[in-house]
Amino acid sequence: MDRRNFLKTTAAGAAAIALAGGPASVLTSCASKPAKSKVALNLSFQTGIAVGESYSEKFDYMESLGIVGYEPGGQELVKNYDQIAKALEGRNLKVSAICAGFRGFILAEDPAVKADFDSSMREIIDAAGQIGSTGVIMVPAFNHQKPCKPHTLETRDYLCEQLHDLGEYALSKGTVVILEPLNRGEAFYMRLVADAAAICRDSNSEGVKCMGDFWHMKEETSDYGALMSAGKQYLRHVHIASRGRRVTPGEDGEKDNYVEGFRAMKELEFPYFMSFECGCAGDRAEANTKAVELLRAQWEQA
Repeated sequence: MDRRNFLKTTAAGAAAIALAGGPASVLTSCASKPAKSKVALNLSFQTGIAVGESYSEKFDYMESLGIVGYEPGGQELVKNYDQIAKALEGRNLKVSAICAGFRGFILAEDPAVKADFDSSMREIIDAAGQIGSTGVIMVPAFNHQKPCKPHTLETRDYLCEQLHDLGEYALSKGTVVILEPLNRGEAFYMRLVADAAAICRDSNSEGVKCMGDFWHMKEETSDYGALMSAGKQYLRHVHIASRGRRVTPGEDGEKDNYVEGFRAMKELEFPYFMSFECGCAGDRAEANTKAVELLRAQWEQA
């Protein structure tokens, strides 16, 4: 086939997809027009992001900015459950995801380390379900955690089997576990959102979901493609930070553009939370206010 006929054929194929009502991801991945979805941007703060000493002060501050989600650490939730639950009473705040906090890790070769993971993770899942959290975030293994099972097909099969059991346990408690892909500097094992989504699928449990993190998504070729690869079935949470130094969104200037990722979230009608997980280069209160304004403006742009 010569070049002219090839171009004619591919153009006709693209037209056929459009006429046939092909997947939105095929037709919109390169689009720049705003998504039509009216889904809300549900912003969440981790404990250290909010200004204030007590939980009540932090939650007052969050509500003053229109923040609707709160993401505590796992051990923090277990140890301070009564304080947190009491401080949340009567507020327009829900617990979003729980940020890890377990001991050990699921891919540990040492049986004692694995057993420590199993017991502490289930303890956090119990508390997460009781307080109505959207899920408990976990990473299969960080680079520094050794001895770790080798990165092989057999290890992946083992991980899916273990996650199936953990996911079913989470479902029984009214919540899920959420896999977080990281960048290769922190965790080589699972780096892409699509990797995490495929593991969710192969774990064969509705209690296993995944998330995207705009900082770690520097490993991705496309924010839009990364979040769309998880889709409505698996995407349960999102983390956000600036894109240069992992500080408050907006503190890295023009680098901090999230519009394409936001467009994916809108097209997916993402109903869950996007939580700040970041440091701060300047004054925390000032940076938070500017960040919330920036993200809402970019959400409208998307």
